[in-house]
Amino acid sequence: MQNLEPLHVAILASGLGAGGAEQVIAQLARHWCAAEHRVSVIAFDRPGDAVYHALPAATGLHRLGGRAGTWGVLGRVFALRRVLAAERPAVLVSFLTKNNLIAALATLGTGTRLVCAERNNPERQDAHPLWNRALDLLYRRADAIVCQTDAVRRCFPAAVRRKLVTIPNPIPTPDVFPTADDTRRICAVGRLTHQKGFDVLLGAFALIAPRFPGWSLTIHGEGPDRAALEAAVAELGLSGRVELPGLSPVPRGWIAECDVFVLSSRYEGFPNVLGEAMAAGLPVIAANCDFGPADMVETGKTGVLVASEDTEALADALAEMIENRAARERMGPAAAAAMARFAPERVLARWDQLLARVLATGRRPASAPPAVRSPTREAGAPR
Repeated sequence: MQNLEPLHVAILASGLGAGGAEQVIAQLARHWCAAEHRVSVIAFDRPGDAVYHALPAATGLHRLGGRAGTWGVLGRVFALRRVLAAERPAVLVSFLTKNNLIAALATLGTGTRLVCAERNNPERQDAHPLWNRALDLLYRRADAIVCQTDAVRRCFPAAVRRKLVTIPNPIPTPDVFPTADDTRRICAVGRLTHQKGFDVLLGAFALIAPRFPGWSLTIHGEGPDRAALEAAVAELGLSGRVELPGLSPVPRGWIAECDVFVLSSRYEGFPNVLGEAMAAGLPVIAANCDFGPADMVETGKTGVLVASEDTEALADALAEMIENRAARERMGPAAAAAMARFAPERVLARWDQLLARVLATGRRPASAPPAVRSPTREAGAPR
């Protein structure tokens, strides 16, 4: 961490499963431990729950459990406050919206600096209006709020917007690559929820499946929509052509069996899996949802953007990608080169700069780290 004496950084998470926020937390923990800073990770999950993204052995781990609901939120505030009183970190970095509200309450009067990280589209998250009002008020006392794209700034009131700093997700250096075999497999990855748009993807694949009998679709992940998606596979006549195998046993293991990656989300924050696919040299098709894909994909060069929730447009893009092997072979390397902008060493250095400024001033940094600019779109490219 640049220009800082050794310090204690605490990171707050909902859990330590397979999500994108959890991956960034693990990268930050490894980075700061390697710099010989003391790192504590505090999570609202159970001690026996699996850790999907490995944390350094030196990480102090506090798993607080706690139930949901109004009283559960208050319980989490007090549980977090007890940990902060015992550990006395210089700064708390909180991930995810509801955790950020809890962190803002728990740090009151503690002297611990607070950096909140938004990880999704604030306009699309389900929350009671009173919750949103409380968040707007409490965000004003954060020292900084990290968002992943400049476009998300419009979601916040002016008083909060002044505290925003844009830092995209670090995309891990590829450790898994597509095999040389032509598996003819389309892959998608994510939690099985309405947000991820896998119902749209199934509909699109059903439209083209008769034309391309050698191709299959695999959707990796778990979640509450599994039963509905399995029923849709049967209803669309896709049994034997579509697999839902659950979580990949290891992070990014799905890349080895993939020929084309699809992100079909209705909304995002900054989709890690899209960046991972691109970094590994896979051709990608992404729904141009708010927020993230347009900052990552230059349509026609590093992948293809299609309108979100447009089944026919996604089907057309899939058919064109399948038929045009030359385009796949051209886009894959271009995608990998484009992801150098989000290399861990570049992005994590910006986190270092942010914390140094927060701790030096106690307020929002006078000047935020420079934002990563979106690639220039070609005329006629979807927005």
